Parts: sequence; structure tokens; C-alpha cells
Amino acid sequence: MTMTLQDQSLAQLEMPGDFIRRHIGPNREQINAMLTNLGFDSLEALIAATVPEHIRLKRPLDLKTARSERVIEDYLRRMRNRNRVLTSLIGLGYHDTIMPNVIKRNVLENPGWYTAYTPYQAEISQGRLEALLNFQQMIIDLTGLPIANASLLDEATAAAEAMMLSKRVNGKAGNRFLVDTNCHPQTLAVMQTRARPLGIEIIPFSAGETLPEDCFGLLVQYPGTNGEVVDLATVAEHAQHTGALVTMACDPLALVMLRSPGELGADIAIGSTQRFGVPLGYGGPHAAFFATLEKYKRQVPGRIIGVSRDARGQPALRMALQTREQHIRREKATSNICTSQVLLAVIASMYAVYHGPKGLAIIAERVHRMALIFARGIEQLGYTVSSKCFFDTVVVHTPGMARRLAAKAREAGFNLRVHDSNYLSVAFDETSRRSYLQSLWSVFAPRQRDMDFNITAFDNNINDCLKIEMRRDDAILTHPVFNRYHSETEMLRYLRRLANRDIALDRAMIPLGSCTMKLNATIEMLPVTYQLFSAVHPFVPLDQAQGYQQLIAELEDALCEITGFSAISFQPNSGAQGEYTGLLTIAKYHEVRGDAQRRICLIPASAHGTNPASAQMAGMQVIVINCDQNGNVDIADLKAKAEQHANELAALMITYPSTHGVFEESIVEVCEIIHAHGGLVYMDGANMNAMVGVCRPAAIGVDVCHLNLHKTFCIPHGGGGPGAGPIGVTAQLAPYLPDHPLVDGVNPATGPAGTVGTVAAAPWGSAGILPIAWTYIALMGGNGLTRATQVAILNANYIAHKLAPHYPVLYTGRQGRVAHECIIDLRPIKEATGITVEDVAKRLIDYGFHAPTVSFPVAGTLMIEPTESESQTELDHFCAALIHIRKEIAAIERGEADRNNNVLKNAPHTHDLLLSDNWPFNYSREQAFFPLAREQQDKYWPTVARVDNMHGDRELVCSCPPVAEYQESETETRLAANHPAVNY
Repeated sequence: MTMTLQDQSLAQLEMPGDFIRRHIGPNREQINAMLTNLGFDSLEALIAATVPEHIRLKRPLDLKTARSERVIEDYLRRMRNRNRVLTSLIGLGYHDTIMPNVIKRNVLENPGWYTAYTPYQAEISQGRLEALLNFQQMIIDLTGLPIANASLLDEATAAAEAMMLSKRVNGKAGNRFLVDTNCHPQTLAVMQTRARPLGIEIIPFSAGETLPEDCFGLLVQYPGTNGEVVDLATVAEHAQHTGALVTMACDPLALVMLRSPGELGADIAIGSTQRFGVPLGYGGPHAAFFATLEKYKRQVPGRIIGVSRDARGQPALRMALQTREQHIRREKATSNICTSQVLLAVIASMYAVYHGPKGLAIIAERVHRMALIFARGIEQLGYTVSSKCFFDTVVVHTPGMARRLAAKAREAGFNLRVHDSNYLSVAFDETSRRSYLQSLWSVFAPRQRDMDFNITAFDNNINDCLKIEMRRDDAILTHPVFNRYHSETEMLRYLRRLANRDIALDRAMIPLGSCTMKLNATIEMLPVTYQLFSAVHPFVPLDQAQGYQQLIAELEDALCEITGFSAISFQPNSGAQGEYTGLLTIAKYHEVRGDAQRRICLIPASAHGTNPASAQMAGMQVIVINCDQNGNVDIADLKAKAEQHANELAALMITYPSTHGVFEESIVEVCEIIHAHGGLVYMDGANMNAMVGVCRPAAIGVDVCHLNLHKTFCIPHGGGGPGAGPIGVTAQLAPYLPDHPLVDGVNPATGPAGTVGTVAAAPWGSAGILPIAWTYIALMGGNGLTRATQVAILNANYIAHKLAPHYPVLYTGRQGRVAHECIIDLRPIKEATGITVEDVAKRLIDYGFHAPTVSFPVAGTLMIEPTESESQTELDHFCAALIHIRKEIAAIERGEADRNNNVLKNAPHTHDLLLSDNWPFNYSREQAFFPLAREQQDKYWPTVARVDNMHGDRELVCSCPPVAEYQESETETRLAANHPAVNY
């Protein structure tokens, strides 16, 4: 009998788990239809045929039941109200800022920007590639150096990357690296952590000291952490005599006013663009920058966006120098960086586009003037200003009173930085108002003193502490893109034009294997912009961040239940950073036990390239384990190598389900072999979306696992970042998880042996996006999370089943099932027709789809991961596209289509061809542009034809063109309107 609404209880009508239905794409009828197609009568039966019985979780997840959006919004309101947002003038590389609302609404809150993937497919990424090219040009202008990358994770890790570049290019100069005592303490801590396993000695020095001869590089802060602006040209000159490379950690807003690092003689400039419109977010995510000299361009970590040409000779953008990617170079990679901070870099670049050079100059001058006026008043109150030459940070000598005055400031609504009992500092920012000055002077004033300083009088008679020779005299941001879009109307349209050039999840399925491009629900994204979450400085007293502490604790509890681990560290701010941190934790464990010689890391040949790169960074030696013909770990080879290196074995790094998309039956045995020979097991959590609620890493025998919150737990990829890569560990490893030099209690389990150190600038990494993962888990509950996993596996098997008659499915489990992704093999097609996996990827663009993962983990294949968020309708559309492409290939096999001039080789087809009087191909326009009916209803038009990768590497251009190269002809003006950052 069918139940009517009248028959349902009030609890059912309240629909507490309704979000589950909306997160999971297929409805009940579609799920049943797909199960029938596969020959199963329930999701449970499918899981039983897919996941080995001996690892399956035998009970439901012990999490709170699913809650409705309204309940969660109320809960989050109470949680964030536990945070206290004071005016934080702490500095230390973090400053309050104002994100223009046009950028907030149309970038940060726009799924067209935040749901996009890393721009590996350049033809469908021209919008965000242009935004990133703008970012690079901004950094090049500010730093005065000719090469910049498209962002790194944070300032501290960027400094560590600069140290490693210096070591690579100057390795014969010894193992000593100098760090200025005026650098931010969190930066020093991260560099010490990075240096330790590689045998690099960090030596503190002062900018006025004579430099030793036996160092390969040095780091200075500009301006210093104490606010001081010193003549670093002298330091750079001395370093050049010793052969050491100079890295300057810079404040980008200060660089608007100050001489550039390039002019001062720096080899590398790094820093954070957080204060260019990106919220504090309790420490992140924020986009770091990295700029250097031309001769080091092939050593730069991370990604560089370059200008190339497409198949028709038109300018096009792409990620340049892709041979540096980890899946190619593995342990020899420049770094292990995989995720950067694209979304935040886009925001920072658009902040500069919107304000332009004049607007930035006004902001910088205003901030500096505030500091000058404050210092003048402080001196009149009888205090000594210790920082004699400063930009925004004023250090005040307060003998024995610093902490008392800081407490008084908190009562007045301000957080100040306490250096020690005798010194505190005030760092002004874009949000500072003249009312702050009177309030702050009142804090410092003796009780009997009448505080009524005349700010206007101070302003009219101010003496600038910055000498004229310290200020930059070169023009910055002269490119048209920084001088066109200063009205909100123009900015709005520019952002719309760029977003329209890309394929993101708001347009179509992104079936990338190993990347888990699932729904990023609006309700999950809302907390990111709540002021009581976004405006918290990472170094506020913990009593001001109780809402964050509650959220972090609850998220840790949930993730421990999901994984079976005892503790979680949220400090790693990317998946690769999590890998590195996990291996450091394992190394520390062995060291404490007296087994410091354990430095061998076994890694299967199928592993993602970040695995061996991370192992090398952790000071380990990589030994590769073979895979058998089914893609599984070769047990015999594993046993042999574990026995051979039993005394030196530190760890095995393994991905589960396997990189080939299969639940390997032998996983428990694999872990037992490693443990029997004294090692520990590290699991790459990239494929955790196939495990949640079905099996738990710790129960399998895993000791450490990183979790890609930007995959499994719904933090959006943001066009290539932000990421979050916390690690879970067993109880024996918990004491060694990261800590932080500025915040106590980051690792509450710390023991007498200490921790691995600090791996990221902020205590809890990219804390500002943790509310997304918390909200997802709260809305889904244990049952919803389990069902999501089941449907993800169902969708993958449905695609594999539909495509199997047309393309070979490369790997399956014992019962012919795949996990949450499948690999289709195009190598026989290439051999028969010359059609490559790239041809198929580019042809999918004409059908309006982002390509699956190309040639990983097996060259010549496509790895497809649909996730649970895609409905059967969308899966059918995607399969129809691939099946129709197979028919186009069959036409080549039969000789009906030319082998070299066909609809696949010429893909993608751009709109200008549609309008061309001269159609150059021997197939119809309809076949090219509208192969299926769906394209006629909602056609995606790529703005460039296939990009020439080789041209972009041979002639690397990673900046916008000089203004002089812009011509005002009608044609070039039209093109510039479409691609303002590209040289035409």
C-alpha cells in the first residue's frame, strides 16, 4: 500500500534529512534503474560485490543524524557567536582588508569560479587563466622581478620553497641558510621544519651583520616583522659577493610605495597577497606569491601561466612548463606542490584590477599615514617609538607594561601584538579609521591625561619617516587590464566575460578521476563569508576564537569516527602538504624509538607523483614497488623489498582504493607485511570518497592518512585551490603532530619528545574553509555519508557498464566491479587510427564536457569519476557523448573520415569557425558544433582552438605584454576586449 502524506508522522514531514536527497544526484527511481542495469537489487548488494568483506565496516557511523538546513544555520549562528571579532592590529603578515562587494558576489560567491578545476584543459579554462596571468603581472610589477608563478599555499611555505630553490641552484655553497631575526616567527618555524630532514642548517643573522662565506642563501623580511624598513640593498650586495641567493619576504601593499626587491638586488621575492581583499579567515586560505629571476624559471615551484598559441595561430593561455608536474618527475620534482590557491589569487588579482595603481597607492598611503599619525601621538604621550622607519607597523617601547597595555587595548576593542614585556606593536591596515587613533591613544595615555589630540593638525605637520630614496619611483600596474575596470559596471562585465570562458560544475559534470568534483552546496559555502568566521586573525587569544575551537573539535571528532583514527591535525593546507606532514610524523616516531636509520619509503609504481616528491622532501629514499597486470600491488615484490630493507624501512605510501580505481583484496596483508618489518603505513586519502561509511583506514591497518577536504568533504576546488589536507593518525603518532610557535595547544597530545614542528603559517591551516566540511557532515549525518559513498560507487560502475561495449575498461576487482572511478583504455584506438587520448579529451569540449583525467595513472587512458552528485540523466549524457565519439572514431577506422583531418584532430571547434565564409574541413559544421541534440539547447563555445603546448614552453611568456605593444586598430581593440591580458 502506498503511503500518503497524511499517513506520515510529523518527524517525517519535517524532513531532517532532505539535504541528502538534494546532494545525491540520482533519485530513488534512477538508483533502482541503474542497479537493475548492473544486475543488483540494492545498494548493499552492490557494495558487497565491490568492497572486500573483511574490510567492510560492520556498523553504522556513530555520527549525529542528518539535520535540516534551518537547524544547521541556527547551530552555526550560535557557534560563530562564540567568536569575538575585535579590531586586530596584530600584523605578523595578516591584516584586515576590504573585499570589494562586486568581487565578493561575483567571484567568491560565484560557483562559476569556485567549482572549477585546475586548468589542465586550457581550452576550457581561459577565463581563470587570464585572471592568474593578471596575478602574475601584478606580482612581477610589485617585486620588480621578471618571473612569477600563479600562487603558492602561504607565505611561510613559500619561504621554504625559496630556500629549496636556492639550494638546488647553489648547492655547492654548503648546507647553511641564513634567516634574518626580523622575519615572522611562523616563517622561521616552517623553514626549520623543512630544513631538518634535508640536513640544512638554519642560521639566524641580523641584516647589519657581515655575512659568512659558506651559506647558499638567506631570507630577509621587507618590511621586518617589527615594522622596520631597512636598506636591504646593502645586504643583497654583500650576499652577491659571497655567492648566496637573497630571498625577500615582502608585503605587497608596502611594495606599492617601497623600492622593489628586484631593484634592491633580490634573487627571489615571496609573500602573501592576503591583504589584497582576502579575508583573514583565522589564518587562511590565502594566496602566497613567488617571483624570481629569468634564469631560475625552470626551478620555480608550483604553476606558471604562460602565453602560447592555438591551432589557428591565435594567442591562448595555458599552464607552462608542465613537465615539472609531479606525476612526471616524481621524487625529482621541483616540489610536491599540487594544489595552489587559485581562487584566492583570482580575488587578489581582481582587487588590483578594480583599484588600479592609483587606488592601491591611495590605500597604501592612507595606511602609512595612519601609522605616522599614531606614532606622533604616542611620542607626545611620552613613549619611545622603536621602529624609526616603518610602513604600517609601529613598535612602542613600554617598559614592563606591554601585557598590561595589551589587555587594556582588548577592553577597548583592539588586539595588539605583544613582543615581550617591554614592547608591543600596532599594525594598521586598509580598514583602519581615524577614530581608532583616538581610542588607541586613550589606551596608552595615563589616566589623568586628557586625550584630545588634533589628528588634522598632526596630519598637516607630519614628517615622513620613509626617505625619498626608499620610495619606488617606477610605474607599476601600467597594463590596460589594471586601468580599465574601475567602475562596478565594467568590473561586473569583465568578471562575467572571464567566467563564461570556463567549464565549471555550474555548467556540466567534471568527471575527473582521483579529483572528486562533487556538489559544493550553497548552504555549505555560506559560513565562509560570515563576518564572525571570516574576520578572525589567526593569532588572537583563544578566548576570542571559541566558535572556531568548537568547530575544529567537532570536525575532528567526526573525521576520527569516519576514519577510525585517534587524532587529526588540520595544519596541512593541501593534500600534498598532508602527505609531507604524515611522513614527517612517521619519521619522528622512528626517531623517538631510536630507529632514526629508518628512511626507506616504499611506493607502488601507480602512485600519484606527489607521493615520491613528498617522501624526498621528508628526507626519505624512495623504492618503487611493482604492480601486477591487474594494477594491484605485487605482493611478492613488496615482501621481497620489505625483507631486504627491514632495518631501514620507514613507511609504505599507498592509495586506497588503488590509483587504478579498485578495492584491492590484499590491502590488510599489505599493511601486515609493512608492520612485520618495522615500518608504518601511510594512506593517500585521495580516494576516500569510496570509503566513508563503508570501511575505515585505521581498521585496515593504516597508521596515517591525509584527507582531501576539497574532494571528499565538499570544499570546492576553486579553479586549482584552495585545498585542505588534514592528517589522521593512530594514538601512537598523535604526540608528534604539528604545533605552532605563536599559539599554545595546537597539538594537545604533545609529549616530552616534541612534535614534527610547524608545517604551515597558520596554526590550523586553512581554517576559514573548515566550516564547509563541517556543514557537509552535519547535513548528511552518518547514514547520508554512507549513502553518498554507495551512490558514488554505483555511478562509477554504471558508467563502466555503459562504456564497456565501446571502450575496454582497464581494471576491475575480483567480481568485475570498479570502486568510485573507472579507467577506459584508448591505446588500441590510437594504434588503429592515430586518435589519441588528447584528441578525445578535446572533442569532449565540443559536447560541452570537461574531459576526465588524461593519461593517469596509465598513459593513453581516461580515468572517470562521476561522484554521487551526478544524476543518471547527466551520466547518460556523458556516456552518450563518449559513445558518439567512438562512432566518429569508427568512421576513421572504416576510411570514411581522413586519418589526419577529422572532427577529433581539429577539436575543439571555436565559434569564429561557425561564422567563417571559408569552412576548411571535409565534414559539416553541424557535425563539428552540434554532434548531439543537447548542444543545440545549451552550447558551450570555447574561445580558443587547441592550444600549442610546445610553443608555450619554447617561448615562455608569463606576464601581460608591455603597453607599447597594444595597438588601437579595430581588430586588435576587439581582440583585446576579449583577452585584455594577452599580447596581440
